[in-house]
Amino acid sequence: MSDEIPELTDADFEAAIPKRLRRRLLRGQFESGEDIAALRRFVRLTQVQFAEAMGISVHTLRNWEQGRRRPEGPAIALLRIAARHPRILRENLKSAA
Repeated sequence: MSDEIPELTDADFEAAIPKRLRRRLLRGQFESGEDIAALRRFVRLTQVQFAEAMGISVHTLRNWEQGRRRPEGPAIALLRIAARHPRILRENLKSAA
């Protein structure tokens, strides 16, 4: 077993979200499209993959991320689950394939 701690990559930094933002997302408080994009990057999925895992169209996701529309009802619940349990979202993507 190696005692070496792996260095953080650019992808790690790109996917990171501030703790206070993550807390807000866990409560389902998505204030802007950037919040949804940050969650998607945190889960490390492309727009196509994230949309497929959520069961929505890429067009819908892009509208959310660009602020043209806001998620409502069940979509917010799914986003909250994705924020709390990102592995489940990734597993859902695998089972859909």
